[in-house]
Amino acid sequence: MSARELPRAVKVAAQAKINLRLRVVARETSGYHQIETLFHRISLADTVRVRRTTGARTLDVLGDMDTAALGPVEQNLAWRAAKAYADATGMHGGFAIELEKAIPVGGGLGGGSADAGAVLRAMDAMADVPVGEYELVRLAAALGSDVPFLASEHAFALAWGRGERMMALAPPPQRKIRLFLPDFGVNTAEAYGWLSVPDGPAAHVFHPPQLERWESLALLAVNDFEPAVAARHQEIAAVLAAQRADPSVELAMLSGSGSSMFAVLRGETDQSVQQPIGDAGIRMMTSHTIHRVEPPTRIE
Repeated sequence: MSARELPRAVKVAAQAKINLRLRVVARETSGYHQIETLFHRISLADTVRVRRTTGARTLDVLGDMDTAALGPVEQNLAWRAAKAYADATGMHGGFAIELEKAIPVGGGLGGGSADAGAVLRAMDAMADVPVGEYELVRLAAALGSDVPFLASEHAFALAWGRGERMMALAPPPQRKIRLFLPDFGVNTAEAYGWLSVPDGPAAHVFHPPQLERWESLALLAVNDFEPAVAARHQEIAAVLAAQRADPSVELAMLSGSGSSMFAVLRGETDQSVQQPIGDAGIRMMTSHTIHRVEPPTRIE
């Protein structure tokens, strides 16, 4: 493809993720943590649009949310991802990023990480010489443990380390899920401080066929953050207990360090959409797991 044919602007669906398993297996001397996790993308997504410019660098956020919760532009993961890509590749000119938010901020569904991963994929789609997925994952690893997966083209993966070591997996059958979204977040750094991290390796030996069935995944489902987070937020403990008692639910868990929770349904239908859960200030909505990650779409 010649330079004249390269897109100048692309759109990417930045899907949220859930963690079907999340173990914190070691703390490094640097203060970072080694994890073992099963990531699965879901249909809930932000829309990310990136345009190459002649020099300016901008970021705009749209959506029904408190944009102040996103912090300064320079700290936004999407901005940092674009800058990291430009610095690594010597890209000339600037960029204009537009985030249309649908994923809750600070809820453990990877919204900021999904935006960052989408920006990296968008920048590579517009590059004169694309660096490819391997290099995108390397750049993503410096931004956070969720970003490498969300910068990849995988819908389901087992990841280790800081999330940069991944094995793509065949996803289990598509399922509907309930998402429970509290009106408060959980600070990830604080949540790590609540954990008692093992001194030795606690990684699990997986057999790939067992990861293709929800019945087997339910037996592997554990989140090391959940006991500590639920102990500090009783409404989270109550929602998870109620979902686990529901015979239509295959598994129910905290996602990431919280505060969002999810329940994977056994059946094909669920009539409950965007309703509060009691008086806890927790909104519920439905989504579903996905099997395919769409490539960036040219819009200009």
